Amino acid sequence: MGSILFWDAACQRPYDSRTRHEQALGGTEAMVSRVADALGALVVQHNRSAPSGRYLPPGRVEGVDAVVVVRDPRAIATVHALYPDARLYLWLHDQVQPWSTRGRRLVAEARALAASRATLVCVSDTQRLGIEATLRRIGPPEGVRALTIYNAVDDTLQPDATPVDPDRLLFFSSPNKGLAHALDALAAIRRRWPAMQLDIANPGYKSGRPIHQPGVNVLGALAPADLQARVRGALCTFCPNFALPETFGLVLAESLAVGTPVLAYDCGAAMEVVGDPRQVLPVPAGARGYERIARVLGPRLRPALAPMADRWGLFDACIARIGAWRAGDRPRPRLDPRFRLATVAERWRTLLTGADRPN
Repeated sequence: MGSILFWDAACQRPYDSRTRHEQALGGTEAMVSRVADALGALVVQHNRSAPSGRYLPPGRVEGVDAVVVVRDPRAIATVHALYPDARLYLWLHDQVQPWSTRGRRLVAEARALAASRATLVCVSDTQRLGIEATLRRIGPPEGVRALTIYNAVDDTLQPDATPVDPDRLLFFSSPNKGLAHALDALAAIRRRWPAMQLDIANPGYKSGRPIHQPGVNVLGALAPADLQARVRGALCTFCPNFALPETFGLVLAESLAVGTPVLAYDCGAAMEVVGDPRQVLPVPAGARGYERIARVLGPRLRPALAPMADRWGLFDACIARIGAWRAGDRPRPRLDPRFRLATVAERWRTLLTGADRPN
């Protein structure tokens, strides 16, 4: 087989293997680097001006048999023109629902998808169902199919003997993935246990508003080793998110990999990845209405609304679960082996050789 090339047309800034180990990095970029390195593949980035090992600026590379376009279907036509004889794949990391901007974008590129006979690679079955619904609006382009390859967790992430602080929760997603709701829940939790703290780490690709709230520790963008030390020592990774459903939820999987449970809402791919109802709660009745009201009021008035939501019982399930875990019923999770890098890389190898493609 010839070379494999990943074409990242959407990254905010260039990255490479060293970046992944030394700096905070968005989930998609970390995943591209992790999988490409495992496969020995090349990575082209639209905003890179100089090579860094196998990480290259845009252009044609000889001897490429398979190209994986990352996230943006608008790059398919360009890549197909550069590599007309290569097998093309579109690796989708975002929610793509029929009514969404990304859904309309995918539909608009139907002709390019059909011309390249691209395979759509989804990161969960949950995400794939939305993508298939989008394609049904136009009739699936001839030769185009969608399949699932899960995101990969580094094989080195394992549980260890780090002491657990029962007074510490951790949020390390992008701020738009439910952070405001998590902060409201924290205030309710601290009314029961005043010593509870919430550490907040930001992967760095989306800034959040300043936070001045008792019990909150804003850590900023942490290097992976520092972040994993925080994960290991937390009571749980706290992600009561339904604002932006996860297509996979790398923060969930990485927490499980080091033996730290998560407390998440059953939204997006959370249950598919976690697989444990003790760690995945139903979205509370009234939660979506509460968020609509909170957005209208704005961040200055939201703190006055949160105690009312607490009295209505909006955070009761989270409080009960945290109370049980503090009392000794904390789960000891293990990562599903389907999400381990060795398994995921082998799945990619099989796909990129074309061995599993129907005749």
